[in-house]
Amino acid sequence: MNEQTRRIYLYTRYERFWHWLQMALIGVLMVTGLEVHGVFVLLGFERAVEIHNFVGITWLIAFFFFVFWLFTTGEWKQYIPTTKKMFTVMRYYGYGIFKGEPHPVPKSKKAKHNPLQRLTYLTLAAVMLPLQMITGFLYWSYNSWPAWGLDFLTLGAIAVVHMAAAFAILIFLIVHIYMTTTGHNVFAHLKAMITGWEDVKADEKVEEWEKAKRGTATGV
Repeated sequence: MNEQTRRIYLYTRYERFWHWLQMALIGVLMVTGLEVHGVFVLLGFERAVEIHNFVGITWLIAFFFFVFWLFTTGEWKQYIPTTKKMFTVMRYYGYGIFKGEPHPVPKSKKAKHNPLQRLTYLTLAAVMLPLQMITGFLYWSYNSWPAWGLDFLTLGAIAVVHMAAAFAILIFLIVHIYMTTTGHNVFAHLKAMITGWEDVKADEKVEEWEKAKRGTATGV
């Protein structure tokens, strides 16, 4: 960190734990899922299925704890969508970042995510992950469908949705990994997710973005 930046504690221990745990779980699910579909042979079909099912249930339980944490700590507010500076951020990632322009939305403890990140993470956490988990659970509990009155479902349709969601999450991961390299240096964002500390410019008017966030939350 140099004299033109200041350091803020942005990510709590639980956030970092959840982030890396989820990355590990998704990685294992991707590998075993592809093997189950015959893309390659690594563990053997039966072993891959066992690990995939176990890790999937683990992910589901961990996700419930994450949702509980969000609502008990008030961190759910970090995901409230807003259109303020949305197009400015989109322009930055599409053009400005390659010209060396500063990020238009600085980070702060009360506003960890810019408008584009909020929309992306909200879609991921509220739509894509639940869809993946629900279809995975249904696939795993196929033999119980008649007892649950789910005879109208077809295994083929569930499998297609599950696979489509998996590829959507994979695309997100690829983009997400790339975005971690767009800080003031290649490893800045990665380091922040390990230590919890983020370096921001000392002259950034963080309070203005926080005011914008509060205005959106109250409907202003």
